[in-house]
Amino acid sequence: MQMLCHKNPRAAFQQGGRVALALAGALCLALSLGWAQAIAQTAGEAALSQENLFKEVGNWMQQTQQLSAGQFDFVPLDSRVKVQPCDRPLAMDLPFATKETVRVRCLGATSWQLYLRANIKAAAAKPAPAAPAATASSAAVATPPLKSASSAAPARRKVVVGTQFLRAGTVLSAAMLEESEQAATAADNSLFGSLKDLENAEVVRDIAAGTALRSSDVRRALLVKQGQLVMLTISQGNSFAIVARVEALQDGRLGDQIRLKNPESGRLLSGVVTGPNAAKGL
Repeated sequence: MQMLCHKNPRAAFQQGGRVALALAGALCLALSLGWAQAIAQTAGEAALSQENLFKEVGNWMQQTQQLSAGQFDFVPLDSRVKVQPCDRPLAMDLPFATKETVRVRCLGATSWQLYLRANIKAAAAKPAPAAPAATASSAAVATPPLKSASSAAPARRKVVVGTQFLRAGTVLSAAMLEESEQAATAADNSLFGSLKDLENAEVVRDIAAGTALRSSDVRRALLVKQGQLVMLTISQGNSFAIVARVEALQDGRLGDQIRLKNPESGRLLSGVVTGPNAAKGL
């Protein structure tokens, strides 16, 4: 009791001040330690939340995309992104055309969403099954090698080619054509094989010299034109024939029936085109 009570008030006041300062220092130290622990605990919870988030999204990807755990991983989130807790199960979907971006949403009281980037690794290709070893019996029977299509000589057939450049609209003649043998398949029936097939034919497109002519390259030539004079032959068997010069009233190709007119009498006639400016009476 004598140690706690001081007769000198000044000394007692000085001693009490030192005690108060000591208590204040201890209180500040305790508060600092508490804040440090709280900050460390918050950082640990955030890291744990990010780890749990990756785990939940990874399970979802394995179920919805048929991926194994080793086929993908996630790009770490930015350090400024804080993963908040959610009071409901997380909703996940693929908002874009690719499967690498996953949208994670919290639809609870604290509504938020995040986008995770996944690195999906290509599945390893399965090795092809090994060919069975040849047995002695199979090795004894040797299979002759197949001849390739390139080694077999192509079939050749007679075709008609142009001896000169043929411009579209040209009426063909024997002097412009020749028969030649070229490689061609037997199934190609559009090629002409004789000069007779192209008599009184007209080219419908430009054709280079040496090109085999096809049925799509020509058409019947226009042998009679409207307004021109035509030699009309009218025969009675082999007994007699009458030839008259008449006027064509319309264009005609080989075999076409056209209208004609006798310029002297004005009589209308009909005839079949048989050649250039030539027709046979009906």
